[in-house]
Amino acid sequence: MEAGETAEQAVAREVLEETGIRVKNIRYRGSQSWPFPSQLMLAFTAEYDSGELKLQEDELSDAGWFDRDECPATPPPGSVAYKLINGDV
Repeated sequence: MEAGETAEQAVAREVLEETGIRVKNIRYRGSQSWPFPSQLMLAFTAEYDSGELKLQEDELSDAGWFDRDECPATPPPGSVAYKLINGDV
C-alpha cells in the first residue's frame, strides 16, 4: 500500500498495474497471517470493469479467467484464498 491510499485503492492499483484490468466494487472479505515474518494477507473480491489481460511479467507469470470449479490449482482448505475461491467468505 502506498501512503494515504486505502486497502481497496491498493487492490485497484495493483490489479491494474500487474494485469491491465480495471476492477470495481472491491470488498474486503477477510485476512490471515502470511508465512513471512510480520506479514498479513488481505482477501478481497472485485468485479471486472474494463481492460484486457496484459501481464507485468516481472510480477506475474500467468493470469486467466476461470470458473470456480475449473481453477487450475486450489489452495489448501482453511486458507483465506481457498475460502475466496469456494465462496466461503
